[in-house]
Amino acid sequence: MKSSISTAELLSVYKAKNTVILDCRPSAAYNGWALQGEVHGGHVPGARSFPLAWFTDLGNEAALLLLNDMGIESDAQIIVTGYSTREINNTANQLRALDFTSVRTHDEGMMDWFADPDRPCQFLPRYRHLIHAGWLRMLLEGKNPEPQYIKRTVIGHVNFDNWGDYDLGHIPGSIWLDTLILEDDMTWNHRTPKKLEKELCEHGITKETTVILYGRTSDPDMSQEHPGKQAGQLASMRAALLLMYAGVEDVRVLDGGLDAWTKAGGQVTREETLPTKVNKTGLDIPEHPELIVDTPKAKEMLAAPDAELVSMRSWAEFIGEVSGYHYIEKKGRIPGAIFGNCGSDAYHMENYRNHDDTLRSFHDIEAEWKRNGITSDKHIAFYCGTGWRASESFFAAWLMGWKRVSIYDGGWYEWSSDPENPIETGTP
Repeated sequence: MKSSISTAELLSVYKAKNTVILDCRPSAAYNGWALQGEVHGGHVPGARSFPLAWFTDLGNEAALLLLNDMGIESDAQIIVTGYSTREINNTANQLRALDFTSVRTHDEGMMDWFADPDRPCQFLPRYRHLIHAGWLRMLLEGKNPEPQYIKRTVIGHVNFDNWGDYDLGHIPGSIWLDTLILEDDMTWNHRTPKKLEKELCEHGITKETTVILYGRTSDPDMSQEHPGKQAGQLASMRAALLLMYAGVEDVRVLDGGLDAWTKAGGQVTREETLPTKVNKTGLDIPEHPELIVDTPKAKEMLAAPDAELVSMRSWAEFIGEVSGYHYIEKKGRIPGAIFGNCGSDAYHMENYRNHDDTLRSFHDIEAEWKRNGITSDKHIAFYCGTGWRASESFFAAWLMGWKRVSIYDGGWYEWSSDPENPIETGTP
């Protein structure tokens, strides 16, 4: 078998069940961004995303474990594609060094694949709302990174009740955006429409503002008094959901957060940027009430054949070993909810992110959901303890173009506080 394959040959074999197409470009390109001036972004249908940089980031042992976890074993028939011959061959050599026995290269690369607009392509349907650091840099430099002109932007460094996180260093031009302006600190549910209107005006956010959100993740630990103050990127997902609920039309999240920005060479500053206040938002809040369901609606969904309530909690929370939070006493789960497998605890989403905090491949997420009966033809409402993890899973599904996706805002905190509500513990 020859070691390289042409674009024409790739077109004839990409659907083969025994073939794995490994895309070594940055995940932003895989998702849909045209990073090299190609006609459009995306990837060969069925291709798996494994950027070349991951071999350096992870090291050989961890890279091999990740490939195996992705279902790619050493005897797989692998075809490596990417932007340049150099990165394609480097990736192939890394795989061969890990004892993958059948590795071929698509040396003509994805630029050649995209040259013919009739060749099939897949992409994350709403990829433009998951921005990359290069796009944000262009925006800050006054260049137009979009086909459509962006009139006005607010960049929010998001955190919970922790001004010090912003003061430690943030992306130039970003304002501090505390999640407490959007959610109540007693119930942790969304603020009232009147309060949201006031706070959005104070932060210069209108219906037509392009709002770009990001956070810093500092590995929160349950031994801390307030672990949420260290979960900035998770906080940015919560803010995104609540702004979309209010009706802000163009909400975007920086994939990988502040770490992705600095890794790409972006500078940080301690110079404060104050918001430019506005008199009105132009919103009739909430313009998208369907994005949040309450407890009665959650109960209806549990009984409905075309709906699922999905628990975005850790396994220890789901079976009732821990409540997951310092301020929630009761342990257990909502009977009938599906386990969504967030990660290790209330402040982590490892199963939905790559090692660098970027969003895991949407194909992989969707495949995991499908195995658990979480499918786009149903009305899906995610919940967790107070809405943060649920917001991140919501955002992933929304990026995929799912039509009926919401969060149960009250979550375990509200459900467990009512003694009339049933609770289950143990392994289902």
